[in-house]
Amino acid sequence: MYQTLRTFLLSNARCWDAGSGRSYQDLFERLDTNKDGKVDVAELREGLKAMGIFRQGAAQKILLTGDQNKDGSLDFNEFTRYLKEHEKKLLLTFKSLDKNDDGRIDASEIQQSLTELGIAVSREDALKILQSMDIDGTMMVDWNEWREHFLFYPGHNLEEIIRYWRHTSVLDIGDSLAIPDEFTEEEKHSDGWWKQLVAGAVAGAVSRTGTAPLDRMKVLMQVHSSKNNKISLVRGFRQMITEGGVTSLWRGNGINVLKIAPETAIKFMAYEQYKKLLSSDGSKTKTHKRFMAGSLAGATAQTAIYPMEVLKTRLTLRKTGQYSGMFDCAKMILKKEGVKAFYKGYIPNLLGIIPYAGIDLAVYESLKNTWLSYHTKDSANPGVLVLLGCGTISSTCGQLASYPLALVRTRMQAQASLNASDQPSMTSLMKTIVAKDGFFGLYRGILPNFMKVIPAVSLSYVVYEYMKTGLGISK
Repeated sequence: MYQTLRTFLLSNARCWDAGSGRSYQDLFERLDTNKDGKVDVAELREGLKAMGIFRQGAAQKILLTGDQNKDGSLDFNEFTRYLKEHEKKLLLTFKSLDKNDDGRIDASEIQQSLTELGIAVSREDALKILQSMDIDGTMMVDWNEWREHFLFYPGHNLEEIIRYWRHTSVLDIGDSLAIPDEFTEEEKHSDGWWKQLVAGAVAGAVSRTGTAPLDRMKVLMQVHSSKNNKISLVRGFRQMITEGGVTSLWRGNGINVLKIAPETAIKFMAYEQYKKLLSSDGSKTKTHKRFMAGSLAGATAQTAIYPMEVLKTRLTLRKTGQYSGMFDCAKMILKKEGVKAFYKGYIPNLLGIIPYAGIDLAVYESLKNTWLSYHTKDSANPGVLVLLGCGTISSTCGQLASYPLALVRTRMQAQASLNASDQPSMTSLMKTIVAKDGFFGLYRGILPNFMKVIPAVSLSYVVYEYMKTGLGISK
């Protein structure tokens, strides 16, 4: 559908020679819906949506680049100047892809170009990318088709276009184990990257607060539920409210929110450093190296903030009046149990990062590629709802794989106050759980954990979009 609208909008804008002013005029008039002689960000955003361009920040970026007089909109002269400059840059990228200089790009040329950048793609995937741009059905893309496809995409170099082809979305669902998102060099040198991190942190805080009762229920089930002491959702919530009132449902949430900012910042900075170390020759980071860098970054962040994880578990499980706050809790743990208590359960927590991140990434890419195989004629960019669906399912699969380690970690954190002789190791604790409760005992509390995924993703996404609008990085 979007290709039809896109072709309609751009049908008169294929010849940008000296006599192309009228074509620019027609296109400008179609975008200028309120007929005030200017195109603002709202009109541009609606025009981009009609053309199937869902890239976050696209309308804003085009406006900021083309708005010479900084009045918040594009007049016809600014609009024309932007398109001409953008087209020149697109032409250079097109020529860099056209390896045999025949004026067309085929699947083998896309494969070769991506391989040179350290990205291995199959011929099938290259054909999918090609098909999304191919208007005349020749399975080759000429300059007109290339220009029409990327005319209103704000990126022009190959790296930015690859990000368009490989668009991803990472949302905070309360278990921050995902590989960090990447930013373009342009975003790193502007204020866009920290605004996105701030937007993500606020979205994560709201999301975690909204699902905190389910998170506390999960921790209670992980630690106290067994075959002989089954805790149902209804019984568990009733016990919590009876013991400490409605506000007790949010115990441990304060520090859970507080650790978002340092964890995100450390993960992001460490990820960039690990990528540089793994690609010391200056070449582009390959997929497996990105995964390694992401896992190492996650491990680094977890190591730095792990004491806060222990505090979160203790505060979540505390009885009314046991601690006056997080600082009191930390002081008492340090006094009674020593520094080592802050790293109980660290090994299973670290081991859980690999299966979570690996399965999350693999399932996400598989789901997205499956969608593209059926809808690639419409768009190479799946769009927000598809990406949200893929992200939700992949994250759930990742949690399913790493959950037994998460349960063991929580048990060890909770049992740190026991005598040294009573504190089991990771393997002995896992054997004990299986012996007493069977294999499914390793999945105690997974029901409330799954129940919180959809509301967490929904809250995270809605708040993230509002934050981006408020910070001026909305799409």
